[in-house]
Amino acid sequence: MVSEKTRIDEDTCFVGIGVSPGIAIGEVFFLSRAREPGVSRPIPADRVAAEIALFREAVALSKKQLLEAKGRIIDKRMHKHLFIIDAHLLILDDKMFLNDTVARIRDEQLNAEGAVKSTLKKFQKLFDSIQDEYLRDRKADLDSVGDRLIRNLRGEAIRSVTEIREKTILAAHDLSPADAMQIDRDRVFGVIADQGGRTSHTAILARSLGIPAVFGLGNFSSLVPNGVAVIIDGGSGMVIVNPSDATFKEYLAKKQALEYSEIQLARFRDLPTVTTDGQRIRLRANIEFPLETAAALRQGAEGVGLYRTEIMFLGRNTLPDEEDQLRELREVVAGMAPHPVIIRTLDIGGEKILPELSPHREANPAMGLRAVRFSLRETALFKCQLRAILRASHYGRAAVMFPMISSLPEVRACRSCLEEAMAELRQEGIPFDPGIPVGVMVEIPAAVMIADLLAAEADFFSVGTNDLIQYGLAVDRGNQSVAYLYQPLHPAVLRMLRQIARCSRQAGIAAAVCGEMAGDPLYAPVLIGLGFEELSMNAHSIPVVKRVIRDFSLREVQELAAALERFETAEKSREFLEQEMRRRFPDLFEIFRM
Repeated sequence: MVSEKTRIDEDTCFVGIGVSPGIAIGEVFFLSRAREPGVSRPIPADRVAAEIALFREAVALSKKQLLEAKGRIIDKRMHKHLFIIDAHLLILDDKMFLNDTVARIRDEQLNAEGAVKSTLKKFQKLFDSIQDEYLRDRKADLDSVGDRLIRNLRGEAIRSVTEIREKTILAAHDLSPADAMQIDRDRVFGVIADQGGRTSHTAILARSLGIPAVFGLGNFSSLVPNGVAVIIDGGSGMVIVNPSDATFKEYLAKKQALEYSEIQLARFRDLPTVTTDGQRIRLRANIEFPLETAAALRQGAEGVGLYRTEIMFLGRNTLPDEEDQLRELREVVAGMAPHPVIIRTLDIGGEKILPELSPHREANPAMGLRAVRFSLRETALFKCQLRAILRASHYGRAAVMFPMISSLPEVRACRSCLEEAMAELRQEGIPFDPGIPVGVMVEIPAAVMIADLLAAEADFFSVGTNDLIQYGLAVDRGNQSVAYLYQPLHPAVLRMLRQIARCSRQAGIAAAVCGEMAGDPLYAPVLIGLGFEELSMNAHSIPVVKRVIRDFSLREVQELAAALERFETAEKSREFLEQEMRRRFPDLFEIFRM
């Protein structure tokens, strides 16, 4: 526990992950501090029954607390997120989780706290090797449930967000979704957490509320006292503690400029994304939940360029059946109609959902049995998903996209499974869109090299720049030792993107970009100049990207891209691009850190 007398030097900076943009200034209120994990210790045989009873009491109390939290949520914007608390309740009802913990208490004669810790560790391993940031962050839900259980086992009081009576910046070691959903926007105007990432449920809730937030600050809660003044910059991920007068004035001006800029950008929401010489560009949203469709539309999205399906398969005792998948997909497709929704098929390894089929842990799962490689091995599972996607297509404009394609036979095999699913649905008299577009996600250098061949078999391309850059440059951007080599403007990356766009254009098919480059106002004009006419991004990025695109002519972005391709290094390209964008958009460049 941090002493309230701890002194923090003026302008002390912490750098984390900006998960919800905006600037907030105020005093910090700690909901929870960093704590020791569950303590494991052996127990005598005559203590086993009591420890099992203690565990079950803690489970019941945790469920009661979550249900009470649901009842206290009065903000109607949060009602559509109630399924997140339901997901936590499902973990507490999970027979595998409950039985495994009880078995550890009984068979290993382990105390309840240690048994919970051990069971959580087993479940957490399923998430550790997942490459996808969004899916990896689902581990945070498990951590949140475990933390609540351990606190209740210890008999510790769990503070509630509803205790907050004055305007403040909320801080915690790890803020649970249940806590986030009870936030009163009139009292909490910023959120800080030691743990969490951009795609955690709590981060998604913060963005939904429009509250600036920075997560992943490590030991912030163990160093900073209650009541100290802080500044949150949700764009850069910076938190400044005990700001000086000069820093306070600087960020107050930035906050006012950002708020004014966002008001101005809101004017672009319903305007078409078109260059000054009439080139139409489509801006779509990358979303993870059906509930995000409304927010995407409010930001001006013209459809969903990437809908991940993996979350439906994780954190369950049994695989989702066709009806389970249909319910979620139908909600997305119908909610976004008449705009299109591109649904990506399963893009994780089999060990995450069917561990018995992958008994040997892969040394390099990012390049192992995952995505279409796994789907084409488990065709029954694949066809079930394809049937659900096809059935959802009846309720709007859906498209199906296959990830991690590296060869022509893979595309043909995927199409064959899709045609079998269509034939089954026809025979059963179940309606679907027989002309559903079929796309290929280009994210492997091999796919770039045979893009002309793939274009002859696909209805559209979607470029996953995150993986394409990682695979193309052999750089794991999550590895701090080599993250500096992750360079979107590397000559090889620009050449690969040019090749993809050229092949799609020659084949007469659409080509989109759905990686992070698409949502960065610095890179978006470059992508258009390289030949892409569709960009898909986090919905919050749409207004600023639209603003930037509407200021360029097609000829100007083409000249910009060509200029970058002439540089020999990514550093020189970046320097040139930043100078050009700073000249054209001095206000946006500083505010959005282009």
